[in-house]
Amino acid sequence: MKFRDLSDYYEKLSSISSRLEMIDLLAEMFSRAGKDEVRGIIYITQGVLAPPFEGIEFGMAEKMVEEAVAFSTGCTKKEVEVEYRKAGDMGKAAGLIKGRSRSRGLSSNELSVNQVHRSMLKIATTAGGGSKDLKIKMLASLLSQSSPLEAKYIVKYTMDELRLGLGDATILEALAAAYCGGRKHKAQLERAYNLCSDLGLVGEVAAAEGLVGISGFKVTLFKPIRPALAERLPTAEQIMERMGGTCAVEQKYDGFRCQIHKDGSKVKIFSRRLEDTTPMFPDLAAAVVNEIGEKSLILDGEALAYNNVTNEFLPFQETIQRKRKHNISEKVEQLPLHLFAFDIMSLGGKDLISEPYSKRRKALEATLAGSATMSPATMILASSPKELEDFFEKSVEEGLEGIVAKQLESEYVAGARKFSWIKMKRSYKGELSDTLDLVVVGYYLGRGMRSDFKFGGLLCATYNEKKDAFETISRIGTGFTEKQMSELQGILGKEVVREKPPRVESIVHPDFWVYPRHVVTVRADEITKSPTHTCGMEEGGGSGRVGLALRFPRLVGDEAIRKDKGPEDATTTKEVIEMYRNQKRVRAEDS
Repeated sequence: MKFRDLSDYYEKLSSISSRLEMIDLLAEMFSRAGKDEVRGIIYITQGVLAPPFEGIEFGMAEKMVEEAVAFSTGCTKKEVEVEYRKAGDMGKAAGLIKGRSRSRGLSSNELSVNQVHRSMLKIATTAGGGSKDLKIKMLASLLSQSSPLEAKYIVKYTMDELRLGLGDATILEALAAAYCGGRKHKAQLERAYNLCSDLGLVGEVAAAEGLVGISGFKVTLFKPIRPALAERLPTAEQIMERMGGTCAVEQKYDGFRCQIHKDGSKVKIFSRRLEDTTPMFPDLAAAVVNEIGEKSLILDGEALAYNNVTNEFLPFQETIQRKRKHNISEKVEQLPLHLFAFDIMSLGGKDLISEPYSKRRKALEATLAGSATMSPATMILASSPKELEDFFEKSVEEGLEGIVAKQLESEYVAGARKFSWIKMKRSYKGELSDTLDLVVVGYYLGRGMRSDFKFGGLLCATYNEKKDAFETISRIGTGFTEKQMSELQGILGKEVVREKPPRVESIVHPDFWVYPRHVVTVRADEITKSPTHTCGMEEGGGSGRVGLALRFPRLVGDEAIRKDKGPEDATTTKEVIEMYRNQKRVRAEDS
């Protein structure tokens, strides 16, 4: 496929708001591509160079892109800057300038999708002395071969500004339609994706082998598994009713989610967002090699700063100081980490995710026996609500978030939220004490006492998994420190878009829209019905055109943005609806 054709599809997608139309157009696009091009097309469409766990980033600042555009078109940097300010979008500016330049990409019919992707990979991986100038020259060379429309999307890709409104779920559905006999087979592709976390690989296999190849995906070392997630319920009685009998109850830790892969002396640690964080935790990586006898394994757990002498968990504010790229050895000494592992998905080359929890737990305990740095999550077997409640109270007293109950026969369900795992944080008298992780989709200017700031509040949304869309739930105007307001102003001010992003469903109009990519943690007093917010509006959360909203929402935590969570990791609309129903149920029981 020529990059000109891909650009044409992107131009059409950018003007479509219907998800079904997007899926049909994507399926058509994939059907026209060669089997060896699908992986690159998917990465470009996602706005990445490779899966997140490979850690390859573009590494080109705005000024470098401006220089490349100027160099390739014969314009001055000043002319590019002026056009950028007018257009408000560097890709659009590049296309307009290219259209007016003498070099309009006469050889662009030779520019293929794979050529663009390979060139961008080469630019990103160029390092060392003089690499900045070399990157600019390579991008300029690519732009000089492009047409105005191609230049627009090459620059948008480089600057992570494609913003086509396509989530992973939408791409998976289009792949199912194109290669696997219809959208109804999306679940099989989603399973494969959950096991390898590489959407490009899933697309490549689907194109080459169809459902037969997709069914062959299995757990693989150093390809992170998308983490299993827990549903939530507010009372011990409801949890035990769902569990249907004796269940395991583990303490819930608030630390760094660590998925550890080991093969001999090679160790990699992946974050909740499946990024390679191994360099940040050299002490933990060394312990995996020195304290675990098994040659190969995959573990899931949380790492916390923990005082082994007093058996106390240190506050998350202290643990978070370990997340750094510089002066790591200093923090290793000051804040050693302890890993509390709650699952094992592979051991000695054997895939364990389909084994029952009870069997995986025994394997986990045997594997970590004797380790000083790692231990299984503290767990009891509970047969009654009182046993579960007592363990919950004990965990909270120790400074932990709460508990997670697990069915003894449950599998490790990668990337999914099931009632085989249920977490509990206390809800008293129908009040909402649990926090929500929400996606920022817009912001407001400062007014009154905040008029000195160009930031005065956020418009936030939940993630609707079914629609692969973001639905507004709250405007947040309190709970910000001056440091957080400055941070949010600096981050969001650079990401303003002129129109409502395609995946955002909103009746409310903020002062500025932003692309849904940043997550914040919010606490509120309760969930209420609302005619102005779209969360749950068509999912049973309210009647008619009534959605759900938060009462007295406020930002919590020292850091404004949750850097460990992506937009699709946010609290879902389904969760909010369930929390609202539970809230009503608890109130009814208390009245």
